[in-house]
Amino acid sequence: MTSGMTGTEQSAVVAAGAVVWKLVDGRVRVLLVHRTQHRDVTIPKGKVDPGETLPHTAVREIAEETGFDVELGAPLGTVEYALPNGREKVVHYWSAEVDPGAAERHTYEANGEIFALEWVPIAKAVKRLTYEHDADVLDRFAAQVEAGHARTFAVIVLRHGKAMAYEQWDGPDHTRPLLHRGIEQALSVAGGIAAYGPERLVSSTAVRCLSTIGPTAALTGLDVKASTTLSQDAYDGSGERVRAAVAKRVARRQSVVLCSHGPVIPQIIGAAASLGGATADASLRRSAALGTGEYSVLHFALESERPWLVAVETHRPAV
Repeated sequence: MTSGMTGTEQSAVVAAGAVVWKLVDGRVRVLLVHRTQHRDVTIPKGKVDPGETLPHTAVREIAEETGFDVELGAPLGTVEYALPNGREKVVHYWSAEVDPGAAERHTYEANGEIFALEWVPIAKAVKRLTYEHDADVLDRFAAQVEAGHARTFAVIVLRHGKAMAYEQWDGPDHTRPLLHRGIEQALSVAGGIAAYGPERLVSSTAVRCLSTIGPTAALTGLDVKASTTLSQDAYDGSGERVRAAVAKRVARRQSVVLCSHGPVIPQIIGAAASLGGATADASLRRSAALGTGEYSVLHFALESERPWLVAVETHRPAV
């Protein structure tokens, strides 16, 4: 999955949402919304606002529609359909678990957009949904549950934003600052990265990387650990140090952001893919070829004996 406006989506209405779920007595229940004006039953979602990446849109819209502050799990793909006015609509989906205790304490008041929320077992939810394309999304989620991949943790790999060119900078390479474009990119991706609920932030020691991860740190309230292993100055063609660093992070099974450089990122992705038992495919190759300010999210199964890599997605800044 790669987000950013494709040729199709430039003329379409683009939205994002999630299958919000909880586990009660060993059984999965999903959240359906009953919309006021449309008089339908659907999955929470909403349109992208200017400057947002799609994961940011998903968590914002769920909070606005349901009152739940969620963290995204693995992606569930997209659906495309025609609106009554003839325009195409493309909706991107993820899964998002909420604590059942928090769900029980949650109160909701009907409003002009959503008049009721309903927690329903998957099989029943599929029959209650108004639209067939929503049922397709629930089928994908059911497959995640069946495979034991509904609960995941993420390794989020971020490339620094656009920086001052090497030829134009008099100081050491690691002191090169972000350009204004790079600052905008860093601000643009912070909300999307935070949508996955990272628990650790790790960055190359280079100024351009520390500056890029800064807005994410401010948004999440997390400290940034500076790592020479992720720096371009310490680049080693063998990739052994990078592999060891990635292995340590994966072993902890906590969502983490790793901010690094173009030459180092393929080593990070390669190490993560190998640890997750994945073979190279188009999504992994794309995730390793990040442009400035782009980020890839590698989702690992949380509860399996081995943390299998179950999904990969890549996102561009929205500026």
